[in-house]
Amino acid sequence: MSRHRSMQESPMPLFAGAQAAAPPARVPSYIGDHRSRLRDRFLTGGADAMPDYELLEMVLFRANARRDMKPLGRALLDRFGTFNGVITAPEAELRKVKGVGPSIVAELKLIEAAAQRLLRDRVIGKQVLSSWQALLDYCQTAMAHRETEQFRILFLDRKNVLIADEPQAKGTVDHVPVYPREVVKRALELNASALILVHNHPSGDPTPSQADVDMTRQIVEATGVLGITVHDHLVVGKGCEFSFRSEGYL
Repeated sequence: MSRHRSMQESPMPLFAGAQAAAPPARVPSYIGDHRSRLRDRFLTGGADAMPDYELLEMVLFRANARRDMKPLGRALLDRFGTFNGVITAPEAELRKVKGVGPSIVAELKLIEAAAQRLLRDRVIGKQVLSSWQALLDYCQTAMAHRETEQFRILFLDRKNVLIADEPQAKGTVDHVPVYPREVVKRALELNASALILVHNHPSGDPTPSQADVDMTRQIVEATGVLGITVHDHLVVGKGCEFSFRSEGYL
């Protein structure tokens, strides 16, 4: 028998050990129907028509199209309390929940990043004192659920338009180092005329400590010499803020 004929009668796979690809698993019909109803309700009534667990479920099934995500959504809400608490939870804490892998984490963090970007765009380049609630919403989303303290500064021009929003320092669960000379230096570099100081309390209680009060006073004194105004110092807690200006500290 010729070699040519033998090869025709005994075809070999292109790669050794190659196997036919398994057909993709089908989504159970009850899951598909349930998701269709959720989508229709969302498109008709918006997010206000849906409780947190259903909105979270819609986010989660984008990360896994073949799995019922309702139990995982409820488990995440049981652990972190609210939709906002889930999407802002640290990755290490999210991974402690059974069923959370890289794709779930990526989807949640994408939602978090998008929310922060949208809220930031509502205040950057705007006259801050006339859009105060938008500023508070942004600070809450960006800082309220952090596990460690962060100190950031909002730099304003002569018309109180926000020209820069910059984290200045990161700290521990109850302390963040801030150096007035660095604050002044950066304000001069940006040609800022006014500042709003912001930091968070991971405990959730925005009541300022004596260290917060002392640090604020030092920054006000250092910037005042150069004619730079400190409009406020906001301490961000979970769902609430403490305003030094409103409470008579400034």
